[in-house]
Amino acid sequence: MTQARTISIADLETKVTGIFAQAGIRPETAQAMSRVIVAGERDNCKSHGIYRIEGCLRVLKAGKVVPDAVPRLLEGAGPILQIDAAGGFACPAFEEAKTALVDRTRSFGLAALVIRDCLHFSALWYEVEELAREGLAALSMCPSYSSVAPSGGAAPLLGTNPFAFAYPRKGPHPYVFDFATSVVARGEIELHRRAGKPIPEGWAIDASGKPTTDAAEALGGAMLPFGGHKGSAISTMIELMAGAMLGEFMSAEAYAFMGGTNLLPRHGALILAFDPARFAAQTGRDPIAEGERLFTAIADQGARLPSQRRFAARARAEAEGIALTEAEFRQLDRLAELGLAAVDA
Repeated sequence: MTQARTISIADLETKVTGIFAQAGIRPETAQAMSRVIVAGERDNCKSHGIYRIEGCLRVLKAGKVVPDAVPRLLEGAGPILQIDAAGGFACPAFEEAKTALVDRTRSFGLAALVIRDCLHFSALWYEVEELAREGLAALSMCPSYSSVAPSGGAAPLLGTNPFAFAYPRKGPHPYVFDFATSVVARGEIELHRRAGKPIPEGWAIDASGKPTTDAAEALGGAMLPFGGHKGSAISTMIELMAGAMLGEFMSAEAYAFMGGTNLLPRHGALILAFDPARFAAQTGRDPIAEGERLFTAIADQGARLPSQRRFAARARAEAEGIALTEAEFRQLDRLAELGLAAVDA
C-alpha cells in the first residue's frame, strides 16, 4: 500500500508559493496560483492539484508565459468587463477583477468578464464557486488547445474546452459543476500514462483514428467529446463564445502558438455572472428557495449532486490536513530545490 502523510492546507500553500516565487514568478501571482492548485489538492481533484506545478514551470521555462505580468482592468462602464492578463496566468487576473465583476453584476443584473491573453491551467469551479458565495449564479468557459476530435472526426481540432456553473445556496456550499467537454480531462489520461494503466474504452483514438486504451497512444492521437455529437456541439459553442467572439485564440491557434500539447495553452476566457434576485424581482418568488426545492427533490431520489464528493474531501482536509504520498512530498522538495532545472521545456 502507498504510504501517505498529511500536510496542512496553509503549509502546502506556503510550499507551492515558494516553488513558483523561486522560479521567478511575481509574488502576487505565485500566491494566486498556489491557492488554486492547493484548492484542487484539498478537494482531492488530483488532476488539478500539485500535478499542475510542473506544467506551469515548463511553460515558464519555454518562455511562453510572462512571469511578472500584472493584470490590468481595461476601461469601460457597462456590463462587460475586460482584464488583460498580459500573457500571464489567468488566476491573478480573475482575482483582480472579481470585486468589479460582483459590483457590475449587482448593478446591471448580469455582467461578463473577459480575461484576455492568459494561460488557464486550473479547474474552472474555483472561479464560479467564488462568485456563488457572493450570491450570484455564474458560468465560466475557455478553449484549450486542439486535442479533441469532433464527433465523427478522426483528428484533433477542438480543445478539452471546460465549462463550469455555480448557483448559490443557503447551506455551506453552492451547487457547482465543472467538466471538460472531452470525455475526461487530458490530465486524467496523463496520470494513467504515468501509472502505466490503460484508459477505459471510449476515451480516445490513436493517431490513425482508431479507438485505443493505451494512454500514450491517446495522448498522441485525439480525445473524444463526451456524449458524442452533443458534447461536440457544446465544445464548439465554447470555441465560439470564449474564442471567436472574444477575438482570442481558438484551440487550433493555441496549439500552433504553443507548438503542440506539451505546454499549457494560451487563449482567452469568459465568465458570465447573474444576480438571481434581480431576475426574479417581479415574480414574488425567492430564486434561492426555488433552487433548494429542486436540489431536495434530486436528493430525495437518492441522486448525488455534483461536487458533493469534492466538498466532503474538503471537510476532511480542513480537519485533518491534505494527504500526500511520500513520492509527492519528494517531488515537491525536488521542485523547490531545482526550480526550472527540474523540468524540460
